[in-house]
Amino acid sequence: MTVEQLAIADPTPGDIMATTEKPLPKSVTGETVLSVTHHTDSLFSFRITRPAAFRFRTGEFVMIGLMVDGKPLLRAYSIASPAWDETIELYSIKVPNGPLTSRLQNIKPGDMVLLGKKPTGTLVLDALVPGKRLYMMSTGTGLAPFASVIRDPETYEKFEEVILIHSCRYKEELKYGEELVSSLYQHEFLGEMVSEKLRYYNSVTREDFIRRGRIPELFRSGKITTDLETPALNPETDRVMICGSMEMLKSCAELCEEAGLSEGANSKPGEYVVEKAFVG
Repeated sequence: MTVEQLAIADPTPGDIMATTEKPLPKSVTGETVLSVTHHTDSLFSFRITRPAAFRFRTGEFVMIGLMVDGKPLLRAYSIASPAWDETIELYSIKVPNGPLTSRLQNIKPGDMVLLGKKPTGTLVLDALVPGKRLYMMSTGTGLAPFASVIRDPETYEKFEEVILIHSCRYKEELKYGEELVSSLYQHEFLGEMVSEKLRYYNSVTREDFIRRGRIPELFRSGKITTDLETPALNPETDRVMICGSMEMLKSCAELCEEAGLSEGANSKPGEYVVEKAFVG
């Protein structure tokens, strides 16, 4: 997930400069783009090299950017890859006129991307008290931190049931999540663990689909719990992570509060956590 809405317009020629002319800021490293995948006209993901000294907790975000006209332009991105991965994966949306991402969407293998040295965030397992069932509620590219969480073996060691919920506007926007979960079920090392515990539930809001509606509405109507054959949210057993738009964060947090769950943080773990870094 990115703090900035991405852009579709092409960058001005010469905007993305080779950074050998000026030294990089001390707060970042220059990493090489390894691959870029455009999932739809509005969504793409990319992988970059990972410095040997770069450490992060599954679910955290980091500053990502480019050198533009000789100056660093940075925005916060959730890390979609797990902490054990030797590379770093990011997942983004494209929306008109983003100062950084109108350029970032045009990167190609071999290009350089700036990577911040200090990842942080609240969507980490340490910010939750122990429980039985973990719900990850996401909309759009809010799926990114959970792409990291569901690939971490510790997630399955801590919870008996792991449920990834992803809601988008249109069916095609579910593609990244669907392909990720499908590949995990077949994963050489994680496959057995994932198959036993991970459940994936998606919906759309703007066209016909087997499941349609916003996450809070689907919970309040009982559709999600009926479809998954799970009990209503319970602070004794359920833990929740939330990532999406401001409206979504507010409504899902209210859902948790109504069920008696208390908000947690790195300094004080609770029953649910919200990533607020990407909204104003």
